[in-house]
Parts: sequence; structure tokens; C-alpha cells
Amino acid sequence: MQLDTTFADRCPCCGKPRRIAHLLDLYERNYQLLERLVPELELPFERAVSRSATDLPLILTMVERAPYTSELRLTYEFNTPEGKRLEPDMWVKVYRDARVAEALHCGKRLPWLAVDETDPEVGKFLHDQWARNHMLSRWLEYLLEHGHGFSVAARPRTKPANLQQ
Repeated sequence: MQLDTTFADRCPCCGKPRRIAHLLDLYERNYQLLERLVPELELPFERAVSRSATDLPLILTMVERAPYTSELRLTYEFNTPEGKRLEPDMWVKVYRDARVAEALHCGKRLPWLAVDETDPEVGKFLHDQWARNHMLSRWLEYLLEHGHGFSVAARPRTKPANLQQ
């Protein structure tokens, strides 16, 4: 079965039909950008705020730590009459050993539902992954251009209780 490719199914960098290899390249690019924003990706803190003269404060929150991965959340925080609003509320899974970073959707990525590569769920999953990860890449570029960063000087100096010796 041949999958129909529309403009939305084409890689923005080369115009060829999207392939999983292109998505993995985007994950690598996201990791490189994230590493510039957060030089120490094995974060020894739970929450930090980056301030920029030309942008809103950026909040980074650690969601989960594992030996080779971390899950973090990047967002702006707005106070509204209804309460706090987080936008964009980007959750990112960082695979330090593979040096890739994957944008997750609303904190949890939908599970892989496809039975095989001809299953329509494959296309939907990859389309959603492209949209999220392309947005993450563009937003990380924007944040870096506006001087955001979580360098040693900009982050909290105390370790969370579960990391103290």
C-alpha cells in the first residue's frame, strides 16, 4: 500500500516525503538547542526561571528523572482572572544517552497504537510528532535569540532533597 503524500507530509527542510529519519534529525536538533538553553541537562534542581530583557520569564520544571532520561516542562506563566495559565506548556523528554529531545503532547504522548506500518495510526502519530517537535525547535531558537538560558549562574544553587548526599 502506497501512502498518499500531501504538502503537509513533506519535510520542511528538503521538500521530500517525511521519513522517520527526518524526525530523528529533528529530535537531535532539539537536543542541541535545549543543551544551549540548559547546559547542564542532568538538572540538579526542581524549578528555575530564566529572565530576558525582551521576553517573558521562562519557567523550567523538572517532571521526572531517570538514569538516562529526564522529562522537563518549559512554559510561560500568565495570571488570569481564572487562575494561572501556562502557555505554551511544552513537556520535553530528554534522552541524554542518545542525545535527542522529543516534545511530548500535554505531558503524555499518546501510545503507539499502530499495528503495522500500513495502519492509518502511523501517519497520524508521525504528523503529530512533526508538529510538536517542529514547534519546540522554533521556540527554542526564539528563546535563545531573546537571551534565555539556565546556565550555572541563572539556576538555583541548592539541590533537591532526593539528590543531596
